[in-house]
Amino acid sequence: MERLPVELLLPDMVKWRRHLHRHPELSYQEKETSAYVADKLADFGIEVKRSTAGYGVTGILRGEKPGKTVVLRADMDALPILEETQSDYVSQNDGAMHACGHDGHTSMLLGAAAYYSSRRDELEGEIRFLFQPAEEVCPGGALGMIAEGVLENADAVYGLHLWTPLPIGTVGSAPGPLMASADEFFIDIIGKGGHAGMPHRTIDSIVAGAALVTQLQSVVSRSVDPLRPAVLSVGTIQGGFAQNVVAEQCRITGTVRAFDEETRYLIRRRIEEIATSIAAAYGTEVKIDYLMGYPPLVNDEGEYQRFFHEAPKALGESVQVMLMERLMPAEDFAYYVKSIPGCFMFVGAGNPDKGADYPHHHSRFDFDEDAMLHGVKLLIAMADSCLKEK
Repeated sequence: MERLPVELLLPDMVKWRRHLHRHPELSYQEKETSAYVADKLADFGIEVKRSTAGYGVTGILRGEKPGKTVVLRADMDALPILEETQSDYVSQNDGAMHACGHDGHTSMLLGAAAYYSSRRDELEGEIRFLFQPAEEVCPGGALGMIAEGVLENADAVYGLHLWTPLPIGTVGSAPGPLMASADEFFIDIIGKGGHAGMPHRTIDSIVAGAALVTQLQSVVSRSVDPLRPAVLSVGTIQGGFAQNVVAEQCRITGTVRAFDEETRYLIRRRIEEIATSIAAAYGTEVKIDYLMGYPPLVNDEGEYQRFFHEAPKALGESVQVMLMERLMPAEDFAYYVKSIPGCFMFVGAGNPDKGADYPHHHSRFDFDEDAMLHGVKLLIAMADSCLKEK
């Protein structure tokens, strides 16, 4: 295979990205996407291993000389959104859209695979190109692939996210906690329904629910250390079906975000305690379903320093390397960096001149495709640096 300069990969990455954008598949349904990726890897002469826990695909490239093992990861799934862009590559699958940049992530990792395949004669060690399904929906695709051994004997793992809140020409990361955990709660309050004109013969679930919503607002403000950022948001409250009927049931749902496990479990305990006590005070029953989602994403300090050192050299003076602020959105890349050292990075992809100024998960989301060249260079720089360490 002809040795490929990294700059020449951009047209192919754009082509791959637009194909994937036209044919998005939702979490746990990435059948055609994984087949497309597997075919490309095979074309590059890279060993292909398919996951049995979903539609994950891993490309394995071993050098002729021994060395370290690096894992590079991209996610492949789309979102259940009806696309409203006017692009030439608009989604052809109604109700599904790549509205978070995963089509770009997949294309950049294919670009890295093509790059290294053309240089396999000089590769020392092993690179695993991990194409993961189902990042958008808990429990996520990372755990299944880890269970199958994708990190076995690996020395480091790297991943990145195209990010339109950052302008094109910037990249960023941070040591330690970078992205929050994401947990969910579903609370059902069961009272006794009846005529709204005779409330003394009922047990009003909505009154109890309203009290619970109010009291939940005190968890972060009064139970959590103010130096530890956290969020508790009630997203829905549903109860009743008529204006003259006391509702027998009320359901409250919400999300919790935190950057450390102690705070995460503290908030869960307080939610359960408050819900139980409110139910007792109002004479209702309560059922609590608490889903522990993705853990906080905590970058390895040494691997962050590698990013901070290598990114300027790989990208040049025209690209700004910045220290990211913490983000409340979650990522199941967190499971990888809980297992081995690694670093998650953000690549600026916003550009109003190209219509790339809508937020992630928006029906008109798009990104500046030139950012993919920055991304693939960053992946290669991180992998090269790690592999060359003795």
